[in-house]
Amino acid sequence: MNRYSALFLTLALFVTTVAHSQYALQTGKMQVNGGIGLSSWGLPLYAGLDYGFDKNISFGGEVSFRSFSERILGERYSSSIIGLAGNANYHFVEMLGIDDLFDVYAGLNLGFYIWNSSSNYIGTGSSGLGVGAQIGGRYYFKKNMAVNVELGGGNAFSGGKVGLSFLLD
Repeated sequence: MNRYSALFLTLALFVTTVAHSQYALQTGKMQVNGGIGLSSWGLPLYAGLDYGFDKNISFGGEVSFRSFSERILGERYSSSIIGLAGNANYHFVEMLGIDDLFDVYAGLNLGFYIWNSSSNYIGTGSSGLGVGAQIGGRYYFKKNMAVNVELGGGNAFSGGKVGLSFLLD
């Protein structure tokens, strides 16, 4: 079983093993997120903030960094990518009638990325916008702390990410 199948199975368990209640990130409250991404281009690290706009909608932003190296035609290249992204998510907790220990969501994101590469002879840089989508879930193992698993596509975390979320009072 590859890592993407394992993440999908974990997310499916979030959805199928739950009972009744409400979304853990309340309207007007914030949470801090952080962790590692899954990618074939290095191991991205991320930190972000989400704001509960409505009982089912959140807006947020995050910053990410990754660094990796590869060998192409005998030449060694080192690259780093810095990203800044905003996201909007719809939380399905109320619709699915699931317990407040769980949070299942899906949404869209828009990011700006700066990519720097260098070899023994040259250095290059580029930047651009990325649009992506995500589906994720959280399990609150404490009142204000959760494990977060998210699968995404079309952005800096196209493989997905795993981390922790902390509710702020």
